[in-house]
Amino acid sequence: MSDSFVISLVCTVLNEGESIRPLLDSLLAQTKMPDEILFVDGGSRDNTVAVLQEYADRLPLRVIIEAGSNISAGRNRGISEAQGTLICVTDAGVVLAPVWVEALTAPLLDDPRVRVVAGWFEAAPQTPFEAALGATTLPHQDEIRHETFLPSSRSVAFRKAVWGAVGGYPEWIDFCEDLIFDLRLKEVAGAFAFAPRAVAHFRPRPSLAAFYRQYYRYARGDGKADLWRKRHVIRYLTYLVAAPLLLLAGLLIHPLLWLLVIPGAVVYLAAPYRRLPEIMRRQPRRSPFDWLYAVVMVPVIRVVGDVAKMIGYPAGLAWRGRMQPPDWRVV
Repeated sequence: MSDSFVISLVCTVLNEGESIRPLLDSLLAQTKMPDEILFVDGGSRDNTVAVLQEYADRLPLRVIIEAGSNISAGRNRGISEAQGTLICVTDAGVVLAPVWVEALTAPLLDDPRVRVVAGWFEAAPQTPFEAALGATTLPHQDEIRHETFLPSSRSVAFRKAVWGAVGGYPEWIDFCEDLIFDLRLKEVAGAFAFAPRAVAHFRPRPSLAAFYRQYYRYARGDGKADLWRKRHVIRYLTYLVAAPLLLLAGLLIHPLLWLLVIPGAVVYLAAPYRRLPEIMRRQPRRSPFDWLYAVVMVPVIRVVGDVAKMIGYPAGLAWRGRMQPPDWRVV
């Protein structure tokens, strides 16, 4: 590792078993290989570590066992042991585009002023439900502002020094840890570079129940971290005040008043339906029934996600009141 800009890739895993192979195969296909790859295992009880070790003779791979650690602690352990000055971070359950490492690290290698690079992530659905979920919850690149985009830790790179400057990933929280990390990085590093070709493909949650649990946990994390107060207040006002008032007005004044819901529904569902055709094309098999099912599921997913957030957020606030976590906004 003679190059002064050594690239280390860090990924945490837990009970991934055979499902980790697509990620490992995508690492083998990279146009630019990291100088080292560190997988931090949180104490898997299946064959995850054995599968990883199968690839050790083909990848510059090292497995670190950190039993009982959460994802933040696992990432921090991997980064602390990394020899690289440039750190790439991804997650289990993704497949990386062949140019992922090359595209993600190029801004850091080309410009010493760049300290953080945001990669991209896209849904890789296998079913109509997963396509509808991807369309409903994930923006297109043309819908974001590159200069303010906060990356998922499925696809991000940064200088190890800036990770140290913000104290690493927050180990006191179980969800939203990468969002808090991003916001702290913004305070120290300023604007992030954006690497649109550094795409991590991932499969959305396979069922409505799994999606509900995911969004409940996200919203609980928001409450724990005291994030997005206005967004949550607007959601409560919409569902618990505006919607009941509209229903009551239709019953007491005139049913035609219920038509006022149409403009709101158009705004609420326009983006998912605009994205749906492109995401449906990523699904392996498509039939007219698949299309109909996906179209119907979009509003269902919207409502279930909102309900999950409205239940999860106060649970997070209650935890925050009991536990008094550190002020993560102080860097």
